Amino acid sequence: MTPSNLEDQLDLYLDVLDNGSFSAAARLRQLTPSAVARRMDSLEQGLGSTLLVRSTHKVRATPAGLAFAERARRIVSELRQARAEAVSLSTAPEGLIRIDAPVPFGRRHLAPALVDFLAANPGLDVQLRLIDSFTDTRGENLGQVDLVLRIGTLPESRLVATRLASMRRVVCASPAYLKHHGKPASPLELPEHIGLDWEGLAPALAWRFLIDGRLQQLRPRRLRMTANNAETLVEGALQGIGLAHLPTWLCSEYLISGQLLPLFCENGLPEPEPGVIHALRLQRGTHPRSERLLAFLLKRFGFPPPWDTALEEALFKN
Repeated sequence: MTPSNLEDQLDLYLDVLDNGSFSAAARLRQLTPSAVARRMDSLEQGLGSTLLVRSTHKVRATPAGLAFAERARRIVSELRQARAEAVSLSTAPEGLIRIDAPVPFGRRHLAPALVDFLAANPGLDVQLRLIDSFTDTRGENLGQVDLVLRIGTLPESRLVATRLASMRRVVCASPAYLKHHGKPASPLELPEHIGLDWEGLAPALAWRFLIDGRLQQLRPRRLRMTANNAETLVEGALQGIGLAHLPTWLCSEYLISGQLLPLFCENGLPEPEPGVIHALRLQRGTHPRSERLLAFLLKRFGFPPPWDTALEEALFKN
């Protein structure tokens, strides 16, 4: 298998996991579901291991499949970083890079990264728009931006998607909430608690837990606050209003400081969920400016991302 074929095979496998089905991955790749299924069969046969558990409408990874996915993400990230660096270093790009990104991630992670990027690239400028309503990636207004960062599962799009980082989510609460309401011993007790949640919950943001080998969706019955802004939910959790199910890129600093306490993490952080942090662009390799920034972001975030590394060191390493 050539390096390009290997990358494509691994990338398709990750698309299947990130989107939860052969049909969803097929739509993204403009393939048929049967073609995706055949290629996954071929991958498993080549490895001599079962990676996926198949059901009528969904697929999920086996334990071997999860371990393989973690390494596959690193391999694909390294290959893409190497390619992007090769393209960007072949020239000395100058000019403007226009970026759209969600507000919370942009404030916490992208803006500091861009400051360092600009310091290392004096010929480049950046125009950053932080917005909670995403650029339409199906075709409208694409000429107005060079890179679009999206978090979660991707819609059908003609853009080239590059994974920047995996996403984990942790159920957490303030010490004050747990003192007043008690600590749930398992996800099965979540319905008896008070929660905070996203308005118009997307499938990738559902409260899902693997219990006795079966994926179950469990969340607090009473939601005292719903919001379409992630930072609002963090503030509610910090003030003890309820339990929240938050991405680690958003809450790691509060978990490390003890302002929020993680639940159900006795054996480590949860596995990465469907839906990752992507950088989207019109076509691979056409703009050295964008390729240089992409190479920088891949190296900056990567697999595992720095916020997860810091969190694991703080919580689980003596």
